[in-house]
Amino acid sequence: MRTVTLALGIHNHQPLGNFDSVFEHAYEHSYRPFLDVLRRHAHVRLSQHYSGILLAWLAAHHPEFIEQLTALVAAGQVEMMTGAYYEAILPAIPDADKLLQIRKLSTEIRRLFHVTPQGMWLAERVWEAFLAKPIADAGVKFIAVDDSHFKHAGLTEEELLGYFVTEEQGAMLRVFPISKRLRYAIPFQPVEATTDYLRSAATEDGQTVVVFADDGEKFGVWPKTFKHVYEEGWLDRFFTALDVNSDWIRVRHFSDIADNIPPRGRIYLPNASYAEMMHWALPPKTFLEYEEMEKFLEAVPRRDVFEKFVRGGFWRNFLAKYPEANQMHKKMLRVSSRVHAAARRRNPPRQVRKALDHLLGAQCNDAYWHGVFGGLYLPNVRFPVYRSLIDAERALDRIVRPRGVAAEVTDFDCDGHDEVLVESDVVNAYFKPSEGGRLFELDFKPGRYNILDIVSRHEEGYHRKLREAAGTGGGSTPAADNVASIHDVVQSKETGLEKLLTYDWYQHGSFVDHFFGEGLTLEGFGAARYPELGDFVNRPYAASVKKVKGGIDLRLTRTGGVWSGNERRPVRVRKTLHFSSGSSTIDAEYVIENLDGTPFDVWFGVEFAFGFMAGDAHDRYYEFEGVGLDDRRLRSCGIVEDCTRASVVDEWLKVRACVGLEVPAAWLRTPIETVSLSEAGFERVYQGTICVPNWKFRLEKRHGMRVRLSLSRR
Repeated sequence: MRTVTLALGIHNHQPLGNFDSVFEHAYEHSYRPFLDVLRRHAHVRLSQHYSGILLAWLAAHHPEFIEQLTALVAAGQVEMMTGAYYEAILPAIPDADKLLQIRKLSTEIRRLFHVTPQGMWLAERVWEAFLAKPIADAGVKFIAVDDSHFKHAGLTEEELLGYFVTEEQGAMLRVFPISKRLRYAIPFQPVEATTDYLRSAATEDGQTVVVFADDGEKFGVWPKTFKHVYEEGWLDRFFTALDVNSDWIRVRHFSDIADNIPPRGRIYLPNASYAEMMHWALPPKTFLEYEEMEKFLEAVPRRDVFEKFVRGGFWRNFLAKYPEANQMHKKMLRVSSRVHAAARRRNPPRQVRKALDHLLGAQCNDAYWHGVFGGLYLPNVRFPVYRSLIDAERALDRIVRPRGVAAEVTDFDCDGHDEVLVESDVVNAYFKPSEGGRLFELDFKPGRYNILDIVSRHEEGYHRKLREAAGTGGGSTPAADNVASIHDVVQSKETGLEKLLTYDWYQHGSFVDHFFGEGLTLEGFGAARYPELGDFVNRPYAASVKKVKGGIDLRLTRTGGVWSGNERRPVRVRKTLHFSSGSSTIDAEYVIENLDGTPFDVWFGVEFAFGFMAGDAHDRYYEFEGVGLDDRRLRSCGIVEDCTRASVVDEWLKVRACVGLEVPAAWLRTPIETVSLSEAGFERVYQGTICVPNWKFRLEKRHGMRVRLSLSRR
């Protein structure tokens, strides 16, 4: 009889810090009902992976689920897979942290389920060739990655009916190819589509292996799948089909296959992830060109032969595509270096262990990239990353950092230009002299929060679909009655989102220096379409750091130009920022010099950004001294005249950020809202608030002013 071996793997994960309601919804719509169906089909063998984040939540909120899963493990029906505890992208974190992540989850699996995992789930299947050694060193014997990885190495579909062995420096690892065909068929196509394919792969010697492994959330959490998978019985029919055909479909664990079926050969895989991820990593222009190429290939004879030579981008390029992701990543690397340095110095182990666990938590991958899921664009996903990094620093500060304030000039973000990092036991203030002397990170340690955690409005390749749908009056595709992969769905959570598609030409931050033109309007500024007459916003400033009594002065200077009529007038802006030991206040003194001596009128503004997370919440609001606002929400926009003090208050975080002026100013305020893709469609996301005190004056020889930015616990 012709037989085939089928390996089934399910990966379940929720991001660090995700809302309890999201965890609970996923539990009720996917994790629990999936296990309930599986328990009715004892013949089906399954390898399951739960990230450490999700396991901890399940143990705390649904211990009965852990008990049921333990029983399935003990019965030999479920094989547990390890992975990075906090679901880190392994190539993106230091080698020492790779081992710690994997060993931490393996230890937790042994504690909960009394088994030692043999295989692991590779987060987002992001593979780089050197990974074989650290993964093997962590005690892992096998992983599964996409069949596209193998095809890019030159193998054909027919050669992938089994597993392979790879190595790095002699450290060996078994690698299973995940069938893209099955990944798109399960659970979206009729059960017969899968069994027919398995029948075509069956052989007389029974040595062929077909692998399905994918996200557990596609079984109930993805749009329309709960009804399809459970209420309409797709999953029960699928497992029943495996039971009925068990004489020729042999469902086995990965470890069982590795122990009893020989490998197909040795393989060295190129750097890759699944095809969609490599598409998402591309810049907007090539993102669209890739889509055109895919359409072109659909009409090409023998497409299956040629498409293995076509691939998208590279996961690490998310760090080039999104500066905000890169800043977060380089902050993580900086903290990792500090934590491991503290461990080598044999400091008190309890604080080092606390710092280390906070660091590992900050390596959770979801905030560092963006595709069809919200990822980087979601403030509630970025928030726990920065909070974990700040908590790690706070733990280290108790044992290794002397009280006071220090500054370091270094290429923090690895772009070839130095940044200035001012750090104390109260704040971290990171400046980018090469881009306007902008303050791009402001960590308020008592509040455990980065005040400047904002993502700018980036152009995305998929925005074209939103414009096209709006232009044709389209709603969503495919048809409302059909269940589809989230990769194929185009829909919006609200109408009119195409009107919000505007893109920032610079990164928002604080102490950003503007020279406005007379055509400035509130709406134009909010849409990043306004006259900017100076060249100071994102151009280089010279930086110097000086120790002074009780603190540090950072001086940022640029000699540039401001357009007045048809003339470009030479102007120098010098801003000196003072940091005092033990203080969360930044005192800034501005001096603006007219270098050609001929007076002219200017409209000068200093931008401040505040990345608080909820634009409509009643407990997050503006306060302008002496001014009553009709709408205090952070999502509101408006102009306040003749005011010297503005505050942004977050009662949930118990943080107040204040900007105080020596000279009254007009204040522009506007929200930054992005339009991004999520599994439920296009959505508007409030990123933060921009507040710009501004003055009109005649610039004679020089003009000076003082600005104070202070943070406090509310």
